[in-house]
Amino acid sequence: MSLASAPAPGHPVPQAMLDAAGAPVTLVWLNRAGGLTGRVESGQPRFIKWNPAGSGESLAAEAERLEWLRGRHPAPEVLDLIENDGSELLITQALPGRSAVDSVWLARPDDAVRTIAEGLRALHSLPTASCPFDWGVETRIAEVIATGADVPESLQQAPSIDKLVVCHGDACAPNTLIGNAGEFAAHVDLARLGLADRWADLAAATMSLGWNYATHNEDLFWSTYGCDPDRDRLNYYRDLWNA
Repeated sequence: MSLASAPAPGHPVPQAMLDAAGAPVTLVWLNRAGGLTGRVESGQPRFIKWNPAGSGESLAAEAERLEWLRGRHPAPEVLDLIENDGSELLITQALPGRSAVDSVWLARPDDAVRTIAEGLRALHSLPTASCPFDWGVETRIAEVIATGADVPESLQQAPSIDKLVVCHGDACAPNTLIGNAGEFAAHVDLARLGLADRWADLAAATMSLGWNYATHNEDLFWSTYGCDPDRDRLNYYRDLWNA
């Protein structure tokens, strides 16, 4: 599986991003679907996300979830959502803090791991009754089938739900922002936020630690989050993530 990462130097900025920004755009992220995120410093600092037509990703879904999160949990504020010949652009206000995979935090993996766990613990403490979005197993399997991929029989029967929470949906390390003092600042990339077993997020979060940090202390993640690892549920949700 290819991983999202910073785009290569010289990667072209789509004209639609430049038109929406009305100013130079510095690309900072390239996702697995070919979507780009750029930062605009002119005027009010903001970020612009662009998804190409047919990417299978939905910035409209992300905007809807960000609006729901507003006042509930730290996340970007939506400034505009634009459709352009099948592509989408989402403009959000820039937030203080650096991604947990910024060079500052790559050099301080224990601090990053601790803050990632703190952020998920806060998100998972939100009341579930008012959340209108779903990220449960049936929804995810249906999404996999819609791509034309086969779903292994081993994934057809999910473990019982341990604790239903508001899940991030892509709780990998880059999607946590950390403040200068090491505190949790916000979550980003929330297009799949929805109700699911907490282990769906915990599986992705802990799996991503190995992708992003040369060394890391997973025990620190669990002690900070406040539970012991459930290996059966972790294995199931990691396999589902990779399906």
